[in-house]
Amino acid sequence: MENLTKSLFDQKIKNFSFDKDWKFAGSKPIIIDFYAGYCSPCKILAPVLEQLQTEYGDKIEICKVDTEEEIELPSMFGIRSVPTLMFFVPGEPYFTKVGALPKVMLEKIIKEQMKVEK
Repeated sequence: MENLTKSLFDQKIKNFSFDKDWKFAGSKPIIIDFYAGYCSPCKILAPVLEQLQTEYGDKIEICKVDTEEEIELPSMFGIRSVPTLMFFVPGEPYFTKVGALPKVMLEKIIKEQMKVEK
């Protein structure tokens, strides 16, 4: 899993300085985990996300944003609670889920909402 900075976000997801209208232009679905080092639920969620990345391989990408280091990204999306997961599907609006979701629920979201099979 890759740690996402504002610069990498602009490259992979959306460059807000050039395009003010929202549309994810990536080529494959991405899940972004907004987390903090002090957060116990974030620590519980981290290995689950690592398992999912391994299981789905290159069909999806899972990135992490440390909200203590990358202050601009969480504020751009109004993220006030961690963990917060953002789901990006090519050509569609993003959606978010807050909290340390169980693996079975994440798999359901990936299959039904992101339209990705293992």
